[in-house]
Amino acid sequence: MSVVAANDRGRPRSESEARVARAGARVRLERLTKFFGRVRAVDEVSLEIPSGSFVTLLGPSGSGKTTTLNLIAGFLAPDAGEIQFDGRAISALPPHKRNIGMVFQSYALFPHMTVFENVAYPLRMRDRLRRDAMRARVTETLALVQLSGFEARYPRQLSGGQQQRVSMARALVSGPRLLLMDEPLGALDKKLREQLQTEIKQIHRQIGSTFVYVTHDQSEALTMSDLIVVMHHGRIVQIGSPPEVYETPVNAFVADFLGGANLLSGQMVSRHGDTCDVRIANGQVIAVPRGGLAESEGAAVSIFIRPEDIRILPPEQRPHGRVGTPATIRDVVYLGEALKVTALVGDQMVSVRTLRSEVDRLAPGRDVFLAWAPQSSRLLPPADER
Repeated sequence: MSVVAANDRGRPRSESEARVARAGARVRLERLTKFFGRVRAVDEVSLEIPSGSFVTLLGPSGSGKTTTLNLIAGFLAPDAGEIQFDGRAISALPPHKRNIGMVFQSYALFPHMTVFENVAYPLRMRDRLRRDAMRARVTETLALVQLSGFEARYPRQLSGGQQQRVSMARALVSGPRLLLMDEPLGALDKKLREQLQTEIKQIHRQIGSTFVYVTHDQSEALTMSDLIVVMHHGRIVQIGSPPEVYETPVNAFVADFLGGANLLSGQMVSRHGDTCDVRIANGQVIAVPRGGLAESEGAAVSIFIRPEDIRILPPEQRPHGRVGTPATIRDVVYLGEALKVTALVGDQMVSVRTLRSEVDRLAPGRDVFLAWAPQSSRLLPPADER
């Protein structure tokens, strides 16, 4: 169900007007920079956000993602650079003139107002609607976030997940072309967080607005996004679809931050075609696809492999078409749906995610062979170059 739109005189918009109102804004950031004292919190960030897309700003604390969101919202003014909506510069516009919705982690609901009154508040402040048009808009928006029948309740009578739905409804009720969300699920438990991730994605598909979402949760970004923007130290490190940033990270920071990567330090021995031979710390030489890394022989490099791409085999087994290295199991952790095995390769730790059915043959101190398909690995700059 879509949110009903209305024009400035309070009458319902025509279907063509409503379609225009629901179309997501196209956002462009050009060398956006923000200082806090001497700290460059956002460092010449340039980004194209397509109309109607779901874009996630992902990074650790202090990476600049929330500051970037606040610059887009107009809560902060940039020290340099420009923000454009649909090709129009808006950096000088105050927040209430940018046609955006904002959802915070803290919900920010008025405790003395009912659910209906909280959601209707932006309409009373910004839109001139007749009473029946306002009620229809609020009712449809509450249905969109699955809160029909909750209109008369107060925030204290709601669960955390229900309060966040009210916060979303309040942000959506005005039909914004751009919705900004700052870690909105951070205070919720894992099960509820996963449920609301699905619901937010469904709402995005229904209304067609552009969503810009901030999180430090890698699984949240991978689950929900059309495009992930990985940030670190105020800069954009990589932009791509969830499969692109997960499977082909550009450096050790992205590899490790998204999903926990194994980064085996080594030295390039030789190059032949699209493949390199790399000697790791235990002396084993491993063939790795070269990718776009143009390192010369003798250069320090890292071999990137995801834990789920590694198989644990008996030490004497060398499967055809796979590469790998001898290792010794150090620890086995039961995760319910899987096992997390930590193994030593020389003096380096390697993490493996494997089937729980293999628990009987895996024990600390046991020698094994870690094997993976060559195309599952990737050559990256040394892990300390982040």
